[in-house]
Amino acid sequence: MPDNAVDQAALAGSAPHDLSVITLFLQADTLVKLVMLMLLVASFWSWAVIFDKFVKLRRLKSDADSFEESFWSGGALDDLYDRIGNRPGDPMSSVFAAAMREWRRSMAKGLVGNTATRQTLQERIERVMQVTANREMARIERYMSFLATVGSTSPFVGLFGTVWGIMNSFQAIAAAKNTSLAVVAPGIAESLFATALGLVAAIPAVIFYNKFASDFGRYAGRLESFGAEFSAILSRQLDEKA
Repeated sequence: MPDNAVDQAALAGSAPHDLSVITLFLQADTLVKLVMLMLLVASFWSWAVIFDKFVKLRRLKSDADSFEESFWSGGALDDLYDRIGNRPGDPMSSVFAAAMREWRRSMAKGLVGNTATRQTLQERIERVMQVTANREMARIERYMSFLATVGSTSPFVGLFGTVWGIMNSFQAIAAAKNTSLAVVAPGIAESLFATALGLVAAIPAVIFYNKFASDFGRYAGRLESFGAEFSAILSRQLDEKA
């Protein structure tokens, strides 16, 4: 009988543990579960932002190409403004519409009669274009700070879950007075799973944040170049009206 008890205990100690992802989550400490859930939500939301930015960038480039083709086609700028002025569909169109709106208002009020008012009008149009460009860039860069936050903090959040889980594992080992690998492994695996989730959330967020920051920076430069070129065109027209 004692021999049978010893054999059963040995078999129980050597029985394989289920280390699947779901089991690791279900067996984890409550605080570690909260950390895992938070990282999963952050990862899911990050991928939603990434997909949205991909689609938005492609649309912005396509709309900018289409607008510039119309702008440099040689047609009248007033006709182009009449087509898109009330409902500009992209940031570049918005910059153009804001400048043309200010131009038309000034023309209607006869504010180009002398050099001082022409200079003031030129500065006002440039300021309007800059404000519009900044507002549009702030709108399309929305949630970029979220990607940066996930990329920088997720590894540490996962590490906190790991440290907390390992502390609980060592407390359980001390209470059971059993240091066999079969007893230690499940608790450590649950803890390390939190670190893995932190890296899963952080790595894509960092990679795509850097990519999008570069792409949006180039697009902002494109807006700035268009604004400078359009300002030069309006300046020549002001000189012709002098």
